[in-house]
Amino acid sequence: MDVTNLAAHYDLAPLDLDAVTARLDAGLSQAPGSGGPDRHTCWLTTVGADGAPHVTGIGALWAEGAVWFETGPATRKARNLARDARCALAVATHDFDLVMDGTAARVSDPEAVARRAAEWAAGGWPCRVDETGTSLTADFSAPSAGPPPWHVYRVEVRSMTAVATVEPGGATRWAL
Repeated sequence: MDVTNLAAHYDLAPLDLDAVTARLDAGLSQAPGSGGPDRHTCWLTTVGADGAPHVTGIGALWAEGAVWFETGPATRKARNLARDARCALAVATHDFDLVMDGTAARVSDPEAVARRAAEWAAGGWPCRVDETGTSLTADFSAPSAGPPPWHVYRVEVRSMTAVATVEPGGATRWAL
């Protein structure tokens, strides 16, 4: 792993990747007042057909060392990822702002989809695995997700950049 201290010229130590991933392991609730600047909205950036970035808010999970999200197959983000799997995600926590770069892949393994459904349901979104066993359904979702079924995606994170938002400060990039 390559570690780049982006705040060395301020004589600040590199941030601790274990602390960053431990914070991610604790969850990123979407409930107002639960963290970040009032809550944790994760922003997904995909690459459009013309090469332009497309940014949209998503509800994401950090599990099994990766970022997971869901969306309908007709959404712009799903169409972009079908053509170009590269993406970036950004989230603000109390202690740091974080950007993760990687590649997204649709997950159709019934066991993995069921694990994510259970985690989303435990977090307050009452989704469930649909009759195919490979997608999700629920009585509601974010309007930007389109109608069900919703496909589950796993983002293999290739790099992370964190900027501390609390003292003593710091900024670090990890190429994983």
